[in-house]
Amino acid sequence: MKLAYFDCFSGISGDMTLGALVDAGCSLELLRSGLQGLQIPGWTISSEKVWKNGMAATFVHVATEDQTKHRSLSAILEIFEKSQLSESVGKNAAAIFRKLGEAEASVHDVALEKIHFHEVGAVDAIVDIVGACIAFDALGIEKFACSPLNVGGGTAKMSHGVLPVPAPATAKLLQGKPTYSNGVQRELVTPTGAAIVSTLCDTFGPQPQMTVSAIGYGAGSMELEGQPNVVRIMIGEAADKVITGFDEEISVIEANLDDMNPQIYGYFLEKALAAGALDVYTTPVQMKKNRPGTLLTLLCKPQDTNSLMSLVFAETTTFGARTYRAQRRTLPRESVNVHTQFGDVRVKLSRVNGRILHVAPEFDDCRKLAVEKNVPLQRVFNEAMRSYDASSKTE
Repeated sequence: MKLAYFDCFSGISGDMTLGALVDAGCSLELLRSGLQGLQIPGWTISSEKVWKNGMAATFVHVATEDQTKHRSLSAILEIFEKSQLSESVGKNAAAIFRKLGEAEASVHDVALEKIHFHEVGAVDAIVDIVGACIAFDALGIEKFACSPLNVGGGTAKMSHGVLPVPAPATAKLLQGKPTYSNGVQRELVTPTGAAIVSTLCDTFGPQPQMTVSAIGYGAGSMELEGQPNVVRIMIGEAADKVITGFDEEISVIEANLDDMNPQIYGYFLEKALAAGALDVYTTPVQMKKNRPGTLLTLLCKPQDTNSLMSLVFAETTTFGARTYRAQRRTLPRESVNVHTQFGDVRVKLSRVNGRILHVAPEFDDCRKLAVEKNVPLQRVFNEAMRSYDASSKTE
C-alpha cells in the first residue's frame, strides 16, 4: 500500500503541500489538466526551484484574477458538485473543507451552514487543496501519516484581526494531535495545512516502517532564521509486516499524597474511570520529611485532562498535581467466547502480524462463575484456557 508521510518540522500549508508533491514527482502539467475540472476561470499555476536556508525545494505559485475571498462552505461544495473532478479527488477535497468548516463553526460558535471561509475561501486556496488531492490520486497514495507539527508562535494578522499562533481554527483542527513550538515567532501551520493532515492522516508520530521511493520538499513563502520554511513528504510502500496497533498521544496526571485516608483510593478510582480515565494506579514513594507516601497516576485522553485534574483536586487531599503528554501504543484486541463446564467465558486476544501474542480469560466472567458454582477462581481460569486451547487446535 502506497503511504505518504508528512514531516512537518517547519510547519505545513496548502502551497507547501502542493510544492512537495510536485517535487516528489507529480507533474505540473498533470495538475493543470486536473484542475481544469474545477471549471473556475482566471487562475494560473507555476512552479520553481528555490533555496530555503541551504535546502532546495519546490515553490508552487497560484495566481488568480478572482478577488473573492469570502465563500461559504455550501458555495465551495457546490463548486465541487458541478465540477468534472474524479470521484476520489472531489470526495477528499470536500472532506477537507468540511473538516475546516467544522473547526471554524466551533471556534465562532455558529451553525456549520452559516460558516464563511475568509482566506481559505479564495480561489488560490481552493486550487491548493484540490491540487493536492489530484496529486495524491496521481501518485497512488492510499494511506497518510504525519509527524508532530511545529506550529510556530507569536501572533499573526488575519481577517478577524491579530490572533495568537496557532490560529484558533488551526488549534481546533490539531486538538489531540502532537504539536510543539521550537520558538519561531511566526505562523508555521496554516488552517489549510492543518485541515489536510487532520482529515487524511490516520496516525501522528514517528515515521512508520516503510520503503521510501520518493521524497519531496515544498517551500513556503517565509524566510526563517535558522531553519528552512519547507515541508517534507516521503512516499513509499508501507511495510507489510509491522507490529499492528496504533500510537496515540495521552495525558499523564500525577499527584503525591501522604495524608489521605486509604479507604478513599478505591472510591476515587471508580469515579476517575467513570469520568473517562484510561487507567488509574498508585505507587509507594518516599516523600520529603522522610514520610512514606503514594504517587497517584491517571492516564487519559488529552481533551479529558482538565476535567480529571478537577476531580483529583475535589476528591483527594493534594494541593498540587502535574500533567505531561506521553505516547501510548496499544495492540488491537478481539474477544472470543469459550465454553467450560462452569459456563461461557470471554477470552481476550491480541495479535501481531496475524500471530496471537496474548490470551487472557476475562476476569469478571471467571469471578462470576467462581461465585455461582462455588469453585476456586483459579480453576475457572484454568478451565477457560484449556477450552480455548482445545478450540484453537481444531480451527
